[in-house]
Amino acid sequence: MSEIRLTTPSFLVLGVIDQLGEASPYDVKVEAGRTVGPFWSVPHAQVYAQCDRLLEAGLIAEVRREGGRNRRVMRLTDAGREALAGWLADPAFVPVEARERGILKLWFGARPQELAPVQLAEHRRTLAEYEELAESVGELLTGGQRGALEFGIRYEQMMVDFWRWVEAPAEAADE
Repeated sequence: MSEIRLTTPSFLVLGVIDQLGEASPYDVKVEAGRTVGPFWSVPHAQVYAQCDRLLEAGLIAEVRREGGRNRRVMRLTDAGREALAGWLADPAFVPVEARERGILKLWFGARPQELAPVQLAEHRRTLAEYEELAESVGELLTGGQRGALEFGIRYEQMMVDFWRWVEAPAEAADE
């Protein structure tokens, strides 16, 4: 076992494995994409790298499945459960880094009248998906999962409002 610095992607991997009970790196990537992907994406290669790091640190244990592809399946160790529990219990604030490509393009001079309609359509589509998800499975979610989904809904509504605001002066200038 070695001491490593745990990052948010480390905890994402620990959390997914904890929720699934056991998982291959591929299972972690699929489940992360299906659940937390809309608000915290993690590249496929990073999942594999995190699994290797967490295994080396003794936070997960690996079992090779016999037969088939002899794939590796991981479970949290006691140390992994303890690390995850400590992270979940830590209320520390970390500022949000909004990585919105459209905002970056706007800053560097993209034409609002070309950018806003596309951004607006995509945020409206995502908002509708989140609202449909809340309607269809909302009662099956844990309180924390429902809160995360509510964040997505409110974020997308804010982005719709923002891009409508950006679009309005552009439309006025065209008249």
